[in-house]
Amino acid sequence: MQALGMKFVLLLLCIGVVAGCSRNKEPKLLNITSSTQGPDEFAIIPNKPLEEPEDFAALPAPTPGGKNRVDQTPTDDAIAALGGNPAVVSRGISSGDAGIVNHASRYGRDGSIRQKLAAEDLEFRRRNDGRILERLFNVNVYFKAYRRMSLDQYAELERFRRIGVRTPAAPPEVVE
Repeated sequence: MQALGMKFVLLLLCIGVVAGCSRNKEPKLLNITSSTQGPDEFAIIPNKPLEEPEDFAALPAPTPGGKNRVDQTPTDDAIAALGGNPAVVSRGISSGDAGIVNHASRYGRDGSIRQKLAAEDLEFRRRNDGRILERLFNVNVYFKAYRRMSLDQYAELERFRRIGVRTPAAPPEVVE
């Protein structure tokens, strides 16, 4: 009877090792899951309020599956809130911004940089996806993976103060 129990434990351990080694799915360093089965309140997006048009004949023809006049437009709303013109964004780079874009790309630019960064990021996440038990139990390994890339804000503050940089927004220096 005891040998049967040991075989069962060994079988469960083997299944856990095999499940932890599977790399078919994309690595998730930050495992955020909900413990409830309820609705996702962030999936509900309210529409803009309905408005009566000045002229009903001037309304565009309905387009099934297309945009609706009461759909949210967060990017355009943010641009307008910051004092910009949302209509300019859809046309690409404006003539006023062409000079700064040319200056920023004066040493060349890589058209496939997004794809390269995505591939490098995927490889980094695969290398830092955690150990077998961390993957098996969905342990959050995000902060451990990026620890070497994080900045110690207090050490930087001290470094700036030592070289004479004024830091008015930082907490005052503690004098003992």
